[in-house]
Formats: sequence, structure tokens, C-alpha cells
Amino acid sequence: MSIAKPLIKQFPCPGCGSTLEFDPQVGQLKCPYCGREEIIPQSAEQVEEHSYEAYLNNSHTQLAALSNTALEAECPGCKAQITFEPPNVAGQCPFCNTSIVAQSRSASPVVAPEAVLPFTVSQKAARSGIQKWLSSRWFAPNGLKKLAQQEGIQGVYLPFWTYDCNTVSHYTGERGTHYYVTETYTETNSEGKTETKTRQVQRTRWRSHSGRVDHFFDDILIPGSQSVNTQRLEALEPWDLSKLMPYDASYLSGFKAQRYQVNLKQGFELAKGKMEEPIRFEIRRDIGGDEQRIHSVSTSYSAITFKHLLLPVWISAYRFNNKQYQVMVNAQTGEVLGDRPIASGKSPPPCWLC
Repeated sequence: MSIAKPLIKQFPCPGCGSTLEFDPQVGQLKCPYCGREEIIPQSAEQVEEHSYEAYLNNSHTQLAALSNTALEAECPGCKAQITFEPPNVAGQCPFCNTSIVAQSRSASPVVAPEAVLPFTVSQKAARSGIQKWLSSRWFAPNGLKKLAQQEGIQGVYLPFWTYDCNTVSHYTGERGTHYYVTETYTETNSEGKTETKTRQVQRTRWRSHSGRVDHFFDDILIPGSQSVNTQRLEALEPWDLSKLMPYDASYLSGFKAQRYQVNLKQGFELAKGKMEEPIRFEIRRDIGGDEQRIHSVSTSYSAITFKHLLLPVWISAYRFNNKQYQVMVNAQTGEVLGDRPIASGKSPPPCWLC
């Protein structure tokens, strides 16, 4: 496994010498002091898949820091590894709002990101979306809207894996075919007399069946973060991955990034779980009939490839009545979801993700 060189240089402003930051509204680097804008050169490289087997064999896989200036610190609360570009500081943890007081260090090497989905929703728009989301929740405490206006919101790139894979599944099961029989029964009518009647009753004839189904999976998306509930991250979808850009650390300037907590091999095991139901759907279709029973499935996986992606979110973590809450914004679509306190005497909503 090779160690790659740092991925990019610093981002000084040619006008005033300050540090350029990526601006979601203009889609390029912008100086927060003098307003100078700098275009991020478009890479001629394409976003490519990498061989999963080659990674497991410790070959052709690069490790690198996210940039040659990136610093990293660990949150003492939730233990998330937070990466950031100077002159930004670790500050408050975006996931739990704990103050990060540990000494920052040079960012550790990771499996090099293949692509990044740049922020397109600005901080102002994200904050407005959160405030609107909170104020529309009648079951939230009345004082929360004012509290939310005072709390910070941080832009973070979360780590994800995608997997492509060919599967071959051999199965055994049963095909059920419906047929009908005439059944005689008795009932008491309105006059209290017993009547004999007939009706058609459905029965199912079962026959053993076995076979094979093939399936190709493309871009199975698996979160590399454990700092955010997986169900919530899935609820943030969809992401338009057609907008992915070849990784360039310029997109991280002014934002934080999280080091993945789920490694590539663990991620693929989770991806297998996502493949299971589509495979069973194909098996049921292959069995045919009116009903299906699946007794066993044996699946082999081949031609596995992966990408390591960084996807953008705005996060606001806050405490209310000594409890921790978290609200997130998909920084590509503007969708808002998360936790909110329930006021005393008010019933909770039917869905905590709403």
C-alpha cells in the first residue's frame, strides 16, 4: 500500500494575503475579507472506480492526508476525528457541540478520496432552513426558535463509500400456484333458520423450485460515519452523484471533514445487506407463480469496485434542558431533518425524521 504525497497547496488570497474559502454560492474560492474570487481549475481526471480486491491485497491503493496543510483533532465527547484547513480551528465539534481542546496535529493518511460533492447550499440558506424547520414543529418548545438563532451551524464533508458489484445467487424455494375449491357451509339467516350455502375457497399448491439469478449493483452508497445515525443519513438522500468532482482540497477550504469510522471492508459488509432485498426480489420473480417461498440463498460477489466520496452537510448540534440534539441539512438539496425536543404536555410526531 503506497503513501501518496499531500494533495494540494495552501489557499492564500492573491489580493490581501488572507485565506481563500470555498463559497457555495459562486462555486469557487472567495476571500471573506476582500471578496476576491479564484476559479478552481477543473481537473482533466475522471472520477473512477477502484478495485476492491486490489485494496484487500494491499496494492494500488493510495493513502494520503486530505491536503498538505490539513490539521486533525479528536472530539473528547463523541471521539469523531475532525479535519480542517488553517486558519480555521477545531472549535466546537459539529456532531455533539463539545469544545475540542486537544492539540491539533497533522492529518493522518486515509484512503484517498476519489471525489467530492461541493457545497451548493450556503450557510445563510441552511440556517434559514433550520429555523423554518424548527418553527413549523408545533411540538417543539416555544423557546427553541430563539435558541436555534443563537447556535452555530458548521459545514462538514462526511465520508461515504460506494460499491459496484456483480452477484450470482443460487437459491432453493417453492412456487405456489393458487387454485379454488367449492366449500359447503351453513349459516343462520335473519329469520333464525339454518341455510346451506357454497363458496369458492382459495388453496395454494406448492412445488419445489431452484435456480440462479444474476444482478449488477451500481453505486451502493454506504456512510463512513458513525457520528450520525445511519437512518438519518439515508433519509438525507438522494444525492446527485452526477455532480461529483474529482477530489481537490480547494473544496474543503472553510469547511471541516470527518475521517471515516467505517473502513472499506466493513462498508462492503454493510453493502451486502443493502443488496439482499433486491436479490430476493429477483429470486421471487424467477420462481414465479402466485406466491413464493425462499428456503436458501448462496450469493457470490465479483468485479467489486469502490469509490471514497466526501458529501456535504450543514450540522447544528445544540443542548436543550441538558439533552443533546442535532439537526442536519443536505448541502446539495437543502433538505432539513434531525432531532428536536418535545415540549411538556405535547405529543410526539409520528416520525422522528420528519
